[in-house]
Amino acid sequence: MAGFLDRAKEQAQQALQQGKEKVEEVQAQRAGGELLKKLGAAYYAERRGSGTAQATQEALSALEAHIATHGDGFLRG
Repeated sequence: MAGFLDRAKEQAQQALQQGKEKVEEVQAQRAGGELLKKLGAAYYAERRGSGTAQATQEALSALEAHIATHGDGFLRG
């Protein structure tokens, strides 16, 4: 009986870890999407004359840092 409970506990812990990893992945994808949106808005504002090249560069740098950390999987979705 103890072996069964140990296996059940191990499976539950694995499922919990997988759930945490999925949540982190979804959060990273959302953050990447927001950074991409900010870059687009900064670029649009710059092209219309109400934004600056510096703001666009800062948005691009933030997006590139996110990609370096989390990958670019959010770009495919």
